Amino acid sequence: MDDTVEAEDPSDVAGIFARDSSYLERYVQLGVASGRVLSVSFPDTPDEQARTDHDLLDRIFDYLDAVEEDDFSDVTVALTVPTDQRRVLERVREIPYGDQINVETLARMTSGVDHTDEDDLNTVRTALDRNPAPLLIPDHRVRDGPSAAPPAVEQKLRSLEGL
Repeated sequence: MDDTVEAEDPSDVAGIFARDSSYLERYVQLGVASGRVLSVSFPDTPDEQARTDHDLLDRIFDYLDAVEEDDFSDVTVALTVPTDQRRVLERVREIPYGDQINVETLARMTSGVDHTDEDDLNTVRTALDRNPAPLLIPDHRVRDGPSAAPPAVEQKLRSLEGL
């Protein structure tokens, strides 16, 4: 009989995780389930159930502390948004660290979106505004679009990346 117990991988644990960021002057909070990030938020006060120990929070804090440039492209985000918005947010993930684009360029990058159609441009703006995981889906790199992060957080993320 094997009595070996495998340690639980903290990155696979479901739950809410939060840590206070002195740089952002608020908490970074993650909702995680089945190894996927469901949400990223920046509350003034974390959820009562939030824990502080998660590998992704370590990476985020290395990014916020300018220890490591990270694009978080390997992090799986569960995008439960309409298909047209999902396509937009998937393109946002391709914007490199330290680069910025505008809404029209993002529309050009997104299949099925016409950069000359105002309704399609509104779809792009709506996707940015409803982004469930700002920072991991770096909407702060779209200079003339809304961000799902609070304005002060968006500005600090832009500043961190020299935008």
